[in-house]
Amino acid sequence: MNTQAEAQTSILDIVKQVFSVVLVVGGVAAFYYFSEQVQLIYRVLGLIVVIGTVLGLMFTTGLGRSVWSFIQESKIEVRKVVWPTKDETTRTTLLVFAMVTVVALILWLLDMFLFWGVRLLTGQGG
Repeated sequence: MNTQAEAQTSILDIVKQVFSVVLVVGGVAAFYYFSEQVQLIYRVLGLIVVIGTVLGLMFTTGLGRSVWSFIQESKIEVRKVVWPTKDETTRTTLLVFAMVTVVALILWLLDMFLFWGVRLLTGQGG
């Protein structure tokens, strides 16, 4: 039996989400509709205002609150990460370059010997 409670989406949340989509579509349509009458800077500022309004509206829904909570928890988790020092990063990078060079040399030698063997077997070699 699944004891986990399902998230309830209210009608108001759905209305807010639909209204947000309508606002974004309307903002983009207005951006292009007024392309000849209004300067670009004002159209861009209007679009930024519309997007800011939509984000503010979306963060009042249940989905928006859960996204905001996820962002806050992610910031906390990033602070817990132990980042490598400059010396560790340099050593690891040099090791990767060295290994790539060694593997490239091995593959080049393998290719050269296989090519030599195929030429010998097909009678094209000297």
